[in-house]
Amino acid sequence: MTTRDFVRSLPQRETRSAGARLRQIHLDPLMLIGLLVVMGFGLVVLYSAADRNVDMVVNQSVRLLLGLSVLVVAAQLPVTVYLRWTPFAYAGGVGLLLLVDLIGSSAKGAQRWLDLPGLPRFQPSELVKIMVPMMVAWYLHDRPLPPGLKDLAVALGIIAVPTGLILIQPDLGTAILVAGAGVAVIVLAGLQWRWMAGAALALALAAPGLWYMLHDYQRQRILTLFDPQSDPLGAGWNIIQSTTAIGSGGVYGKGLFQGTQSHLDFLPESHTDFIIAVIGEELGLVGMTGLLLVYLALVARGLFIAAQAQHAFQRLLAGALTLTFFVYVFVNVGMVSGLLPVVGVPLPLVSYGGTSAITLLGSFGIIMAVRTHRGW
Repeated sequence: MTTRDFVRSLPQRETRSAGARLRQIHLDPLMLIGLLVVMGFGLVVLYSAADRNVDMVVNQSVRLLLGLSVLVVAAQLPVTVYLRWTPFAYAGGVGLLLLVDLIGSSAKGAQRWLDLPGLPRFQPSELVKIMVPMMVAWYLHDRPLPPGLKDLAVALGIIAVPTGLILIQPDLGTAILVAGAGVAVIVLAGLQWRWMAGAALALALAAPGLWYMLHDYQRQRILTLFDPQSDPLGAGWNIIQSTTAIGSGGVYGKGLFQGTQSHLDFLPESHTDFIIAVIGEELGLVGMTGLLLVYLALVARGLFIAAQAQHAFQRLLAGALTLTFFVYVFVNVGMVSGLLPVVGVPLPLVSYGGTSAITLLGSFGIIMAVRTHRGW
């Protein structure tokens, strides 16, 4: 070997050893790199969206570090531990939702948070996004797949209880995500297409009744989706301003800190639910596409890990948590771009917020545990 060949080999050896060290502590290198890229990008955008508010960026950084700590801990546990404790975690999550409905804290007309002594304020419905798919996977993993009618009814009941409690708060966006996470497990379990077609038909037939079960503001959001200009200063304001911000950014954007819709307070919730509109305005199509490609890479990695899993519980759990993350991204982007009603879903690991980021990172830790704990 020549000296040049030896020098060229050094970075490759360092890379391999770094990856090996991460795998030794049950972390997936590719997934971890993707998560760090999204979080770093998010902090930069948040700094701009929050008008260079350093305190907000520091607070979010602390939350993300806490979330990474949860990820590391979650990745260390063998999947058999999750299998054993899933029913208790699910029961605890339902209990917390009941507490929210009884003694929860209210903000902006919704009762979604708990202020328990000695604990920071948190939103139990975010935790349930992990517990529901875990419970459905726990129930189905040792039963014949695809599930029969009886098992399907039980699985839907597992999903319906927490979803109904979240709807009472009311929190339609989170209820959709929780229900979607549970249904994802059923689909991954091999649900036959005729059952899915029948469910879609039943939902369509029930739509008129469901319409009258919605709150007035929820119905208004759906109507506004089809005609934002019908109430441009009221219900249509969010969609009009977000689409204006995204469109004005063009291909390359106006540059960081140069956005007008967010910095002149035209764009509502620019640092939380509508932060991708800030990305579109300041970094343009290039910035949005780059972020979405990293998201898709994380989804692809999660589905690959699920496909490689050796046990039904592992496959169902990893696949459902990955699809839940995908639905997060899909709903937020669709909402901000005017393709879906505004339902208050944050952009994963980019929007300002603690509970959502911590639970998402915890779910990625579980996916890494599926990847690195091969034994069963």
